[in-house]
Amino acid sequence: MLNTKNTKNNEQVAANAKQLAAATNDAAPRVDYAPIYSTGRGLNADIVRAISKAKHEPEWMLQERLSAYAEYQRQSLPHFGPDLSGLDLDSMRYYQKPTDHPVRSWADVPASLKTTFEQMGVPAAERAYLAGASAQFESEVVYSHIKTAVEKYGIIFCGMDEALQKYPELVHQYWGKLVPASDNKFAALNTAVWSGGTFLYVPAGVQLDTPLQAFFRINAENTGQFERTMIIVEPGAHINYVEGCTAPTYSTASLHAAVVEVFVKENAYARYTTIQNWSNNVYSLETKRAQALAGATMEWVDGNLGSKTTMKYPSVYLDGEGAHGTMLSIAVAGHGITLDSGARMIHNAPNTTSSIVSKSIAKDGGATDYRGTVRFTDKSHGSFAHVECDTILMDEASRSNTIPINEINCNDVAMEHEAKVSKLSEAQLYYLMSRGLSEAKATEMLIMGFVEPFAKELPMEYAVELNRLIKMEMTGAVG
Repeated sequence: MLNTKNTKNNEQVAANAKQLAAATNDAAPRVDYAPIYSTGRGLNADIVRAISKAKHEPEWMLQERLSAYAEYQRQSLPHFGPDLSGLDLDSMRYYQKPTDHPVRSWADVPASLKTTFEQMGVPAAERAYLAGASAQFESEVVYSHIKTAVEKYGIIFCGMDEALQKYPELVHQYWGKLVPASDNKFAALNTAVWSGGTFLYVPAGVQLDTPLQAFFRINAENTGQFERTMIIVEPGAHINYVEGCTAPTYSTASLHAAVVEVFVKENAYARYTTIQNWSNNVYSLETKRAQALAGATMEWVDGNLGSKTTMKYPSVYLDGEGAHGTMLSIAVAGHGITLDSGARMIHNAPNTTSSIVSKSIAKDGGATDYRGTVRFTDKSHGSFAHVECDTILMDEASRSNTIPINEINCNDVAMEHEAKVSKLSEAQLYYLMSRGLSEAKATEMLIMGFVEPFAKELPMEYAVELNRLIKMEMTGAVG
């Protein structure tokens, strides 16, 4: 049955389609829209208060924001990793309540990205959303259907702002427990100005085989650059969460500073998959952390393409006996791109295991650096860790570094670490070309074989789009 709300949404979709038809014509006149509400450029305590007031938040959240803002002022930029001197934090707009209209004209979108959308087969309405020229109303309808389907299991799946209004005690119980504002400057900034993100609660024993995809929530309310995500998986539960989409997002914002906290209780399982492909003017500086209790498994599957600079090191704190954590990542860096990523596995309990597999490709002078930490505390008896880093450099101008930190404070643990940096095998290229393949096609086959262990872990639609993106990256169509 189609309810009144959905009927109204469908009418809006039709109206949006007409608007999109005009927006996607490069000859159409430019139309600029202002947000419904904006705090303007810069940040101070009054703006932090204004954000909280605009969202009608409880007093405790306001105090969290203000305390985090004070911490943000005290903290310095990271003393390691890529150069962040070009990041102008004083000129940012930290909160804007979006309008129901496009935020820019399609004519503003670079021709290279328009070509990429077309080659990937991205639907016209989705192209305009990804380019910031559409609010993608139809996605809200799809999201509503997904939400209704999972509610019968007792699963709470909603936006973080909605969760704070409907489940304030639950949010308060877990807020900042894994990523406190004091953790780093950008975690403090996120806590002070956060907006949007996902809240997911899975009751004990509930095992959902179908991945929950935040891809379907690409509506105007969730386009903030400081989103906050919280996932709570109760004992014995099983969840597979996928966020983002593999098409390149064109953003005029120059900073994306998200915070993710995942709590995996006893004997539970959680997989968090994200594919991010920002435009090349974005600094992506994220803090992602999970806790795995006794017998629990936490898996990160992480893809990074594009952005000007990325610093991201998803972590698993193995706090219960027999807990298991994994990280499987792929990074592709082209001209002018620095991807500094990796993982952190902290063994705080006996008989815990972890695995980090990092694959990266650098071309046209791009840089892909692995930076990771494995720590065995004095309570991690009988634990094991495996780290594997593989990089392909496509030319002499590109570079890659492996920067591992391994801390062992227990005598009866074991660890494996291997790193390999190489160029494409000339012997393999010669063999494929001797069978009639062009050099470009042979190169593509070798690259796709290299990333196959990552792609096969993705839901089918994500794997298909990721493969298309990487193929275009190799032929210079992206980046």
